[in-house]
Amino acid sequence: MKSKIIILTITALTVLLAGCAKTENKDAAAAVDIPVEKPVFAVNTTTAVQGQISEYLSLSGDIISGSTVDVYSDVAGKVTRLYVSVGSRISRNQAIAAVDPSKPGMTYVPGIARAPIAGTVVALPAQLGMTVAQTVPLARIAAGGALETRVYVAERFISKIALNQSCEIFLDAYPGETFRGSVTEISPTVDPTSRTMEVKINVSNSGSRLKAGMFAKVRIVTEKKNNIVKIPATALVSRFGEDHVFTTATDPEDPAFMIAKKTIVKPGILVDNVLEIQEGLAPDQEIIVKGQSMLNDGSRINVVEHIQPLESGE
Repeated sequence: MKSKIIILTITALTVLLAGCAKTENKDAAAAVDIPVEKPVFAVNTTTAVQGQISEYLSLSGDIISGSTVDVYSDVAGKVTRLYVSVGSRISRNQAIAAVDPSKPGMTYVPGIARAPIAGTVVALPAQLGMTVAQTVPLARIAAGGALETRVYVAERFISKIALNQSCEIFLDAYPGETFRGSVTEISPTVDPTSRTMEVKINVSNSGSRLKAGMFAKVRIVTEKKNNIVKIPATALVSRFGEDHVFTTATDPEDPAFMIAKKTIVKPGILVDNVLEIQEGLAPDQEIIVKGQSMLNDGSRINVVEHIQPLESGE
């Protein structure tokens, strides 16, 4: 009996000592500081730019003659002669057409319809042999070759339109070229059917390359801001009602690495994927434009590519 008690005691001591040894080994392993590698995110960056941004309305319309005058005959009768053709450059008082008022049994001297202004013949409704009344136009003359673009602005944008606003005009006939103009006339009424307002824009036509009847795409600049900070719109991150971008900085823990710094900003107007930043960002700061969706403040980054900054626009 005594020997059994001794054997059990020895067994219990052995188990206890083994458990203590395992605990000590576990504590020793836990005491070892095993370094954990931080993830590094690949990103593309660019630089915030100080410059100009313009907000505009994009419209389309036809190019028309800026100032036109119709030519009428002083007498009713048959058109016996035309002195001009469409496209003719004419001077004031130049003969346009001869109209013979003669009737059966009565002979009269043909009346000559003359141009009231100098310009270019843009339409010629009169045809040889046709009978015209004094109220029927024989020709239409555009004064000085001036051209305008006629567009129609939706009612909700009327408050943004004003006289002398600068405009950019684009035509399929001249791809890649920009023609300039400005708002010269605003209709005092709104069409109740289409809910649009007619606006006329003069067109700079150096070299007389533009023709009445051409289709034009027009940008009316409604707001222009100078000396603002602007960035690509893709750089902005909106989370939980907060707008921010990520700028770059050196990792204070290890200067060999770069980190992303969360920077709260106040965005302004957005035009063609270019975003105005009203507060929070200075010109020439490097910002992340690709790869930022996975970042947090302080995340380590590897700049794979620095993208060409936006043009200042000034």
